[in-house]
Amino acid sequence: MPYKSTRDLPGSVRDNLPEHAQQIFKEAFNSAWDEYASPDKRRGDESREEVSFKVAWSAVKNEYEKGKDDKWHAK
Repeated sequence: MPYKSTRDLPGSVRDNLPEHAQQIFKEAFNSAWDEYASPDKRRGDESREEVSFKVAWSAVKNEYEKGKDDKWHAK
């Protein structure tokens, strides 16, 4: 289920990531949702949603990191 806006993201994402990181998450999730629609494109038994979440978090971690204060900061 692609997300139309950052307001639609799960609370665990909205409540922890800065706005820009939420945008990155949303765009990466939606892109992965389209790319991995076919089970043949996924590894193992992961669902389309699981793969999309992994891709989205990976995209966020390319530009943000969790600090010692337990908050996400731009690299």
